[in-house]
Amino acid sequence: MDETLALFALAGTALVASLPRITQRLALSRAKHPSLTGHSRMAKRVAGLLPGYAYDDAAFFNADGAPANIAAQRRAALEALGARLTQRCPRTLALTAQARAGLPDLQFTGSYRVPYQFSPLLRQHVQIGAFLESAEGNTVTDLDGNRYIDVAGSYGVNLFGVDVYRRLIAEGSARVAQLGTVLGSYHPVVASNVERLKALSGQDAVSFHMSGTEAVMQAVRLARYHTRKTHLVRFCGAYHGWWEDVQPGPGNPLPPRETYTLNDMSERSLQVIGSRKDIACVLINPLQALHPNSAAPGDSSLVDSSRRAAYDREAYTAWLKRLREVCTQRGIPLIFDEVFMGFRLAPGGAQAYFGVKADFVVWGKTLGGGLPVGVVCGRADLMKRFREDRPADICFARGTFNAHPHVMGAMSAFLDHLEQPAVQAQYEQLDAIQDARAARLNARLQAAGLSPRVANMSTVWTVFYEEPSRYNWMLQFYLRDQGLALSWVGTGRMIFSLNFSEADFDDVADRFVAAAQAMRDDGWGWQDGHTGNKQIRRNLLREMLSHRF
Repeated sequence: MDETLALFALAGTALVASLPRITQRLALSRAKHPSLTGHSRMAKRVAGLLPGYAYDDAAFFNADGAPANIAAQRRAALEALGARLTQRCPRTLALTAQARAGLPDLQFTGSYRVPYQFSPLLRQHVQIGAFLESAEGNTVTDLDGNRYIDVAGSYGVNLFGVDVYRRLIAEGSARVAQLGTVLGSYHPVVASNVERLKALSGQDAVSFHMSGTEAVMQAVRLARYHTRKTHLVRFCGAYHGWWEDVQPGPGNPLPPRETYTLNDMSERSLQVIGSRKDIACVLINPLQALHPNSAAPGDSSLVDSSRRAAYDREAYTAWLKRLREVCTQRGIPLIFDEVFMGFRLAPGGAQAYFGVKADFVVWGKTLGGGLPVGVVCGRADLMKRFREDRPADICFARGTFNAHPHVMGAMSAFLDHLEQPAVQAQYEQLDAIQDARAARLNARLQAAGLSPRVANMSTVWTVFYEEPSRYNWMLQFYLRDQGLALSWVGTGRMIFSLNFSEADFDDVADRFVAAAQAMRDDGWGWQDGHTGNKQIRRNLLREMLSHRF
């Protein structure tokens, strides 16, 4: 009896001792977004189970159960669309086909423009060229002389227009011409850039890197080095580069390690950050304000019409301020990853725009004046890479091309451009102008009874759809047919440069509405009247299971 009581007592003691860990683990689980997007490891496992299969000719055109006449209409429309796009650009498509075998990037982007079940047959009918001959104003021209309005935005680089960056690169190269490509030592323009970046960011120190991904990695490394803690916090859906600690499950050979992926704009997430002792830093990508807890939108995942986006500046500002408070209380460095959005919101970036001070700011893209760059600005104590009392305890980070003279020259020219009063004035009404344009386009789409809608965060736009459909991804090809050039993610991103006048935008809107109307008229908008997004996803799941098992 005494032995039994002793065993119960030991078990009770062990349970009491483990309660804090259990409670903490439960709080972490509740702070994660309930979808697969919020569970990187589970998403990775599920991705490994998805079967690879493709629709045959019949299934491709009636994946939504459309009747035979609609399927035939779609088939004829796709063949006609593909023929138009092919006939316009034989040289561009020929070089694209020639380069594809040796360019894995082309193989990837060509295969993942649309949901994978549709991709093989679509590529037989519709070809998109990857090469351009020239750019001017807000247009690009392919090898066959076809001009397109550029709403791809060079993945975010092109804020002021290609003509500006062409000039900045030339001016920057001229500034460093006497030194040329000598590396290791610095051209004097570097010292000037450092002082100007410190003033823009309100931070104490600056380091230069070769890409935005690399710069984010360095900010996280420095945070771990100085806090002596292991885990970083990222928020569900946010993109911070393609390295393993921050890349969500699918698309990464390894799931993120020592990473907590928490629910964005959630009080439970603040409770976790405020209670755990292993958090080295918190990462914020301001672009998530456009689609909290959703991954960067691309048409390859557009299997129905459940994609949504909306931007509430006031709500996101309040969230950032609460997050700042918790990080300050816990001594956790807060990192603003502005590689994509830097200088699209304000001359001082997200800190100035939202009125929230970070401990690190990471910039890239447009800051290089059109050349590749990544920059970390941070507090002096956090930017230091060594400890004088422990000479072997260092946080090493170097790169052969860090602070490359020509990149630094172009950056200097970019900062000159940014400081011009006329450029500063563009930011004063930037949100109002972009919001008004989005509202005008949405009003036209609604009046025409068309499904697409747009949402924007400043100059970055995305498209979502009001009516359930398996074929929304087709819109990117109709937009191409109307002379709009998007990136490979299709309607997930439209990125505008500031050189679009009202007349330029009206031209874009005309083409957008015409594309949506042509797509509807070709039968892709057919509905049976009772199948919603939830039923589409259920049907797709059953289809996948049948192919898997």
